[in-house]
Amino acid sequence: MISISRIRENPDAIQQAVAAKGEQIDLNVLLNLDKQHRDIQTQVNDLRAERNRVSEEIANVKRTGGDASDAIDAMREVGDKIKSLEDKADTFKAKIQSALELIPNAPHESVPGGKDETENKVVREWGEKPEFDYKIKDHMELGSDLKLLDFERAAKIAGSGFPLYTGLGAKLERALINYMLDFHISEHGYTEIFPPFMAKSSAPFTCGQLPKFAEDMYYTDKDELYLIPTSEVPVTNYHRDEILNEEDLPKFYTAYSACFRREAGSYGKETRGLLRVHQFNKVEMLKFVTPENSYIELEKLVENAEAILQALGLYYRVIELCTGDLSFAAAKCYDLEVWSPAENTWLEVSSCSNFEDFQARRGNIRYRRDSDKKTDFVHTLNGSGVATPRLVIALLESNQTPDGKVMIPKNLQPYMGLEVLD
Repeated sequence: MISISRIRENPDAIQQAVAAKGEQIDLNVLLNLDKQHRDIQTQVNDLRAERNRVSEEIANVKRTGGDASDAIDAMREVGDKIKSLEDKADTFKAKIQSALELIPNAPHESVPGGKDETENKVVREWGEKPEFDYKIKDHMELGSDLKLLDFERAAKIAGSGFPLYTGLGAKLERALINYMLDFHISEHGYTEIFPPFMAKSSAPFTCGQLPKFAEDMYYTDKDELYLIPTSEVPVTNYHRDEILNEEDLPKFYTAYSACFRREAGSYGKETRGLLRVHQFNKVEMLKFVTPENSYIELEKLVENAEAILQALGLYYRVIELCTGDLSFAAAKCYDLEVWSPAENTWLEVSSCSNFEDFQARRGNIRYRRDSDKKTDFVHTLNGSGVATPRLVIALLESNQTPDGKVMIPKNLQPYMGLEVLD
């Protein structure tokens, strides 16, 4: 959440930032509410000061045996006015809060301008593009032939858009999750968390999913809980309403979770096989850092995600998102995309974002500075390390052989106990 003081001090800059993200929000409405709220608060403060002054006069009159009944009656009226104005102030405060909740985070000054994903910037590529001198299969054919995936039975169980891994496919999924968790823990110093897969509304609110993106989330009415769209939600809220010590920062966490997304806005997008599913697995990385270090940590976060793809030998690229393609909560974001030989296209497997203090303000996550012992909001960052569906697509298609087998990347073989899917 952007603070009202920041909007008040830089309204034009924030208005431009909102427009750069493609949002149409008139900040003048919010600023007018803020002005009325502050005017009422000034009246309340003046009346309180007057009440305190007259209360002292009443006390002095009583001490000398005088009659203070008229002054007491007048002060009762002042008290009623204060109560009425406080109620109005609370109403304006609630309206301001509701308006602030719908304002996206401002893009960092380094983010390239652009209207949508077509104007994103390719930062770098890694590896060699897989080339084949024979007709290759896509991940659905490989998954069926090798009995790794069963979409027909998945649809019978849960409907379309839900994957079902079988046999070595299930083992491959489990091996990838364990490998990525172990890699981030041992190589990058993350602490593992195994979080709940359901959360109260306050948790996705902290991360910026609510109230704006409620339609994309699964919700259980009876228990008033949301199925998490990513483990970013529970792990970010791990320190909600806490004050951390600066000496304990940065804090790095990694977590596996199933992820649930209704994908209400995905109409017309490619949904075949594992390309876009309602339930998927993902290993997440999350950082709580001091503001001055957050952009250094963002670059390291991207490198941590890249290290997984490099270890698996996959051809990938890093994309810097333009202003128009940034998420609601992100100030800056990089996407990692792997190459799908059969689809002949790039597939996103990770987004690495710096939210600055946007999420921390919504979740009241602060730290106490060593220098002056004052508190400030931490900066939060998160990145996929990585999501498995499209990773599996790239892994199967890139490592297939002419006879329909799939070679397992060397670093993954100890987790599979196999060298080839046959």
